[in-house]
Amino acid sequence: MSPPDKTAGASAWAAPEGSWASSAANRRSMRANRSRDTKPEVAIRRLVHAVGLRYRVAAKPLPKMRLTADLLFRPARVAVFVDGCFWHGCPDHFVLPKTNPAYWEEKIAGNTRRDRDTDTRLQEAGWLVLRFWEHQDPVLRRGSGRGRLSP
Repeated sequence: MSPPDKTAGASAWAAPEGSWASSAANRRSMRANRSRDTKPEVAIRRLVHAVGLRYRVAAKPLPKMRLTADLLFRPARVAVFVDGCFWHGCPDHFVLPKTNPAYWEEKIAGNTRRDRDTDTRLQEAGWLVLRFWEHQDPVLRRGSGRGRLSP
């Protein structure tokens, strides 16, 4: 039995009014993006775990907060976010899509505003917020003792 043809019915699909999806292929591509357990997140988690630090994954730092941190060190009050270059508007790598640019410009600007608001709310609640871009190298150099990292 052959796998289903992913292009079947693609020509019949039409984007709903006001949709971000300009085509069926674009819609499939964007829906395939993961919201957690991305390669950069997993790489950081492996390194942090290897030095003996334990953390929560995709956990809410504050009870009434809607979003989750990628790694959360609750007793130490440290929230770690690994931001994707496209979704969070990386100054080095973000390129505004040519299709539907007004939508994407507002979407990314809204994500950036939400990130700054999250940082402020967590800092006011006594949390240390660490943000990394997905393109940053996660390699850590070990210090002299277990669980200690040197710059």
